[in-house]
Amino acid sequence: MEFDNLLTLIKAVSDSELTEFQYEENGTTLRFVRETPKTELVLPMEGTPQNQNVQSVPSVLTQNTETRQAPEAVMDGNGEAREGKLIKSPLVGTFYAAPSEDAEPFVAVGDGVKKGKTLGIVEAMKLMNEIESEYEGTVTEILVENGQMVEYGQPLFRIK
Repeated sequence: MEFDNLLTLIKAVSDSELTEFQYEENGTTLRFVRETPKTELVLPMEGTPQNQNVQSVPSVLTQNTETRQAPEAVMDGNGEAREGKLIKSPLVGTFYAAPSEDAEPFVAVGDGVKKGKTLGIVEAMKLMNEIESEYEGTVTEILVENGQMVEYGQPLFRIK
């Protein structure tokens, strides 16, 4: 990549709202990551007077790149906890479940996966970024549809 094109790419990524971007060309990989400020919620301690009109707020976890790999339990519609490790989108783009329109999806619910197996693709700026499993296990949920726009950090798969 020529230096002028590199500067243009850096400026375009810097001016956008992207928090992460990866570009590969001729065996060279460029990765831009923008740190997002952490937000913390401070709740009053027990015994301190509160405004009676304010409803209690559930605790909020600060999300950072380390929480992408933590196991997470989420309540389903029946009030039962769903456990497993979430694979989240590393960037903003369009999710594809298969390598082409007429091909079979990379994985389906119930498939066993090994670490490094391609689970899907997120297209960003005409670049196809493979989403690989960070874990060994079984795909218990596919949380997005083929062709759906995804955000950075959005859960894509649950592996148990």
